[in-house]
Amino acid sequence: MGQKVHPYGLRLGINKTWKSKWFVDKKDYASVLHEDLLLRKKIKSLPEYKSANVSDIEIIRHPQRVVIILHTPRPGVIIGTKGATIERIGAELQKLVSKKIQLKIKEIKRPEADAQVVAQNLAGQLENRASFRRAMKFAVSNAVKAGVQGIKIKVSGRLGGAEIARSEVQMSGRVPLHTLRADIDYGFAEALTTFGVIGVKVWIFNGESYGKTQKKDAGTVLKAKKTARDKKRS
Repeated sequence: MGQKVHPYGLRLGINKTWKSKWFVDKKDYASVLHEDLLLRKKIKSLPEYKSANVSDIEIIRHPQRVVIILHTPRPGVIIGTKGATIERIGAELQKLVSKKIQLKIKEIKRPEADAQVVAQNLAGQLENRASFRRAMKFAVSNAVKAGVQGIKIKVSGRLGGAEIARSEVQMSGRVPLHTLRADIDYGFAEALTTFGVIGVKVWIFNGESYGKTQKKDAGTVLKAKKTARDKKRS
């Protein structure tokens, strides 16, 4: 009981892909992995990370360069005036790696339907002493208006400054966490309040993914050929 599985990690290779894409020799694996972790830590420590509501960081390694893709609903904050901010961020990240850094920005068209953005916005409201119930209700209604099939929000901690920590959940639609083909977007953020840390978890269900093509076994192919022959004869 109580053993939770990360919704993203559970679906890797089914309808989710890796957030770091590279292949290196076994002896270099540890150093490259730590380099990735260092890059992610540096990006998360930047002041623009929080103000731009960066939802995801993708790292793709090529032989001569490292491509970092930042997913954000506010690309202007990261780009800055005439690209000054993105150049400064690139220069800071370049100090950490030997290969050339290439920064790319991917805009999130529907921030209300992105789990990480919703979680970060909710955490920000809790830090500003907003009513947690009202903030949760508002986030759920916005996501439903954006067209998601289901959303579940859970906040845990000393809610409203209460002495005893507790959890509150608000949900709309369906969120099938045990269905592997379900496209579940998951986000987590922490609100650092004066009376302690409040954790915010968001699950968003975007429908079921059946894949582009279904694999056919030999029996199915032969059956299809036989049916086609029979149609021609008739």
